[in-house]
Amino acid sequence: MAKTNPGRFFEDYTVGEVIDHAVPRTVSGGERALYHALYPMRHALYSSDEFARSCGLPAAPIDDLAAFHIVFGKTVPDVSLNAVANLGYAEGRWLKPVWPGDTIRSQSEVIGLKQNSNGRTGVVYVRSRGLNQRGETVMEYARWVMLRKRNLDAPAPEAVIPDLKNSLAPEDLVIPEGLDFTGYDFTLAGEKHRLSDYEIGETIDHVDGVTIEEAEHMMATRLWQNTSKVHFDVTARPDQRLIYGGHVISMARALSFNGLANAQVIAGLNGGAHANPCLAGNTVKAWSEVLDKAETSAPGVGAIRLRLVATKGGAPFELKGPDGKYLPDVLLDLDYWALMPV
Repeated sequence: MAKTNPGRFFEDYTVGEVIDHAVPRTVSGGERALYHALYPMRHALYSSDEFARSCGLPAAPIDDLAAFHIVFGKTVPDVSLNAVANLGYAEGRWLKPVWPGDTIRSQSEVIGLKQNSNGRTGVVYVRSRGLNQRGETVMEYARWVMLRKRNLDAPAPEAVIPDLKNSLAPEDLVIPEGLDFTGYDFTLAGEKHRLSDYEIGETIDHVDGVTIEEAEHMMATRLWQNTSKVHFDVTARPDQRLIYGGHVISMARALSFNGLANAQVIAGLNGGAHANPCLAGNTVKAWSEVLDKAETSAPGVGAIRLRLVATKGGAPFELKGPDGKYLPDVLLDLDYWALMPV
């Protein structure tokens, strides 16, 4: 009997199957330090315990996207080790902060399957969640992945495509317990702009750019234990390794600080598409569009819905061509909710 795991292929999944992923991971301040080293993160709530305390939290949590990467990375060996591409996200919610000292594990449920017309690949839909040492769900999201078939003659399963929300409603968002922006320090946060300063339909060019290096990408995929072959193994692709899509998400989020420094907490992920592959040497730039605004029940806290677009240095505010397809320079199209002072 083989002792090694070649990873799953499309025909290895059944709708309703629940997968408990190995290996739990205890989070420390090291994750924060490495995350801030890999990405130019400056959001004050995650940088300063004292700032977080002034906002009603006991200390600075681990960055929301760092928590996402930890949860996501655990799912890779069972969900996307043999992936051709990660296609999209929906219904992502951050339910509890992750604190240094928490131990995080991941679990996924297969919620959909559809074989592609070429008969060689198929799409697997999963809903994944991260749980802490108390069994509490700290975050959850749905994603869908294109996987190869091991046996091209394996019969196609009955197609099941889950009914996922186009976007989360403001009332679907969970506000961290105790969060209070009534005494928010705009000087220490870095910008004066509050929720009322943004208009629906407004676009923001985040100006700065960061060139992606092979070394930092490899460090990131190792840090998040993302072992998908297209990221780790150059022989798995005909040209060069793909940059992990989450690396692009975090880089774009970091760049968005310039213009959205007070969008402190990511509370919901409505959808996302990795529009074109990112490779080492690409220079990532970002722009945002304000899609919606809402009040919340937390004191001084509002919610802003944003489209975050990462490009390979393309012109800001250009997304799709006349044919409705993403322009070649577009890397990421992400729709999310963030919390900021009203």
